[in-house]
Amino acid sequence: MSSDEQTPAAAPRSLAEALRARDDGSLAALLRSRPDLLGPVPNDMTQLATRAGTRASVIRALDRLDRYTQQVAQALAVAPDPTTYDTLETLLPGEDSAAALPRAVGTLRGQALAWGDGDQLRLVRTARELLAPTPQHPSPTGLGPTVAEATSGMSPGRVQDIVAAAGLPSTHDPVSAIAALTALFTDPPRMSALLDEAPAESVDVLNRLVWGPPYGQVTAQPAAHLRWLLDRGLLVPTTPGTVVLPREAALHLRGGRAHRELQPLAPPVREKATHRPQVVDATAAAEAYTAVSTVEELLKDWDEGGPAVLRAGGLSVRDLKRTAVALDSPEPTAAFWVELAYAAGLLASDGEADERYAATPAYDEWVLLPPAERWERLVAAWLPATRTAGLVGGRDGKDRTLSALGPHLDRSAAPEVRSRVLALLLGELPEGASPEPDSVVERLTWERPSPATLDLRTRLAQWTLAEAELLGITGRGALSAHGRALLTHQAPPPQAPAAIEQRGPGQSPATSTPADPTSTAGAHHHPLTPAEAAVTAARAAKLLAPLLPEPLDHVLLQADLTAVAPGPLERPLADALSVLADVESKGGATVYRFTPGSVRRALDAGRTASDLQTFLTEHSRTPVPQPLAYLIDDVARRHGHLRIGAASAYVRCDDDAVLGEILADKRSATLRLRRLAPTVLAAQADPGTLLEGLRSMGFAPAAETPEGDVLIARAHAHRTPARTAPDPVPDGPPLPDDTLIDAALRAIRAGDAASTAPRKQAPAHPGNGELPRTGSAETLATMQAAVLTGEALWIGYVNAEGAASQRVIAPVRVEGGFVTAYDHTADEVRTYPLHRVTGVAELSDQ
Repeated sequence: MSSDEQTPAAAPRSLAEALRARDDGSLAALLRSRPDLLGPVPNDMTQLATRAGTRASVIRALDRLDRYTQQVAQALAVAPDPTTYDTLETLLPGEDSAAALPRAVGTLRGQALAWGDGDQLRLVRTARELLAPTPQHPSPTGLGPTVAEATSGMSPGRVQDIVAAAGLPSTHDPVSAIAALTALFTDPPRMSALLDEAPAESVDVLNRLVWGPPYGQVTAQPAAHLRWLLDRGLLVPTTPGTVVLPREAALHLRGGRAHRELQPLAPPVREKATHRPQVVDATAAAEAYTAVSTVEELLKDWDEGGPAVLRAGGLSVRDLKRTAVALDSPEPTAAFWVELAYAAGLLASDGEADERYAATPAYDEWVLLPPAERWERLVAAWLPATRTAGLVGGRDGKDRTLSALGPHLDRSAAPEVRSRVLALLLGELPEGASPEPDSVVERLTWERPSPATLDLRTRLAQWTLAEAELLGITGRGALSAHGRALLTHQAPPPQAPAAIEQRGPGQSPATSTPADPTSTAGAHHHPLTPAEAAVTAARAAKLLAPLLPEPLDHVLLQADLTAVAPGPLERPLADALSVLADVESKGGATVYRFTPGSVRRALDAGRTASDLQTFLTEHSRTPVPQPLAYLIDDVARRHGHLRIGAASAYVRCDDDAVLGEILADKRSATLRLRRLAPTVLAAQADPGTLLEGLRSMGFAPAAETPEGDVLIARAHAHRTPARTAPDPVPDGPPLPDDTLIDAALRAIRAGDAASTAPRKQAPAHPGNGELPRTGSAETLATMQAAVLTGEALWIGYVNAEGAASQRVIAPVRVEGGFVTAYDHTADEVRTYPLHRVTGVAELSDQ
């Protein structure tokens, strides 16, 4: 052999060997895509392979595959074990399938669900058991058991009868008979000749079973056309009254196809409409400002203490309806704003005995921020949040109503679906294009077709599109410029870049085709962590800020007792105007209406008529209309004419005729008033009830202090104790960072080196892979000798928790019952108690 020639590497005999042959980049991709393999860090490759083959881990990995990769795994499950790449191509025919097959096989190998080269492809045993067809769990391929599996409980005589009826020579044992029948069913010319002899009714039966389910019902005395199939093994009894079509026969009838329909290509996201990017950005900016204003309005409405907390937690249906009316929005939208404020840490329960919802101290800081920064906080909370407002009003598993702010609203898949939906808008559509919602759902269904989560992910996708519009991330359905800034960091982690021993069209089986790291099909799109969401939201807010309108310092007063704010108002002006007038309508411009009740509210807050007139004159671009001036003066003239104090309560007025008018009014009967003096009435109601009662009768009373001064009513802002925002509920183990993966790889490699290092065989230990066992005297002597010679030793060690491991160490010092050594497994110097060393063995000279 010339020096340029190399001996081809032997095919791996197990998954552990296949993993051992990978480079660190490929193993890092595996650990990143299947983080459950790191809990805890495996000791070596054998333990990593064992953990990768556990049922829970395999189910989780299979559920995260795209539809075509799942179809490839299903085809491997019904193919011989091992199988060849050519066989797999036959089971999955078509040009598109041939082009996508290398990527799908690479994904399966990259995620340790399959291993082997192009001539010996194997599905891991647990995956084969999960995907192989059984009567209890039919395969998505619609195929049944093999001839050997279907006839496993059949008597030898019956097997020989089937062989003879099929025109095959009899054999001396059932095994060879089954092999001969299998060979017949897998030989297309002979199988076609056999079926040519079948009655038409028999062929119709086969055609009904060929694409699944492969099971059918027969009577105790089957008809002649069924008897013909049973006699030749084309239908095999499984249980009394039930027959099955063997897999080999079904594949022949299908033309070798494992699936009726293959979906090798991801369905595209279709455009619904296209808008100019400037229009999209302007619309999204307006929505973003509305989102900030709505959350502020919600918490301002709950400023003095919001609705009561239900005994089981959450907001009552009645309180949600009231909130929806106050926000002028549908109930599902109101639930979204409430949940968003909660996720941002602006809203929580106060924890009092009479527990209520209220704003948190963080709200007071948030409300002072510029609008773009307030939007940033909301979006940074929305992206990683697992609480799902769309579920409000639905039912949980125990048929209980799901309430806003209540328990059981967390869905761990929500952040990943949000991230993926927005990534599709970024990567699949041109700038300014809005998607057809159904096409987004179709794409997500192809990428994650697991039936267990399909309905939830469909609804999450629809909710994401609606919520992104409400938040101003999209405008008219299209992703805005600041929305794109939220996603520019999200390049999906590459799939396993290791060489994949597979063959594409025109390649030999030994050719290595690396999995395409840029392919989005089958890629895992990990959701943002809260820290990452905060960074991206800050970047997006910088692009949003120039698009938001500047606050105004003026309004336009109208003769019909209204004021129009042509845009957002400066905070002091907005706060003062909200006391003096009621909001009549909102939108691009806000309309305020002045009423006797709103003017009285301003007077109750300590303002005088002249203060109000001056305020309106300073902040109106139009003169104060005469009707408004008359309204203010008229309410002010009557305000405080009646005085109410605490007796229980009393009414005082200098005009005894007014008090007589009150007593004569039938509406005052519920207040139970009686005259104590010509100018004083006493009531058996508290001052607050008395105030409201007289106001409902058309009077304008004012409360007074014990000293006789007017009591100025100021709202008391109710705040919860300091609260942190709710933590998202993770979808499985957290995604490991690069530091953890690097450390895990070093530990696994070192442990693998220790477990596979050649050792000198000694009678004291069995040499079969178990921990070495030596006496304490021999252990001490061997350690001391290794200190003098500098040789490395193989030791067994049991830690304080009782976990056993094997290590390769180079002893440096032995004293006081401890050995200090360089641990090749941990790649550092460590000290071990000698009494925890189970035994020691010398390494061979290899």
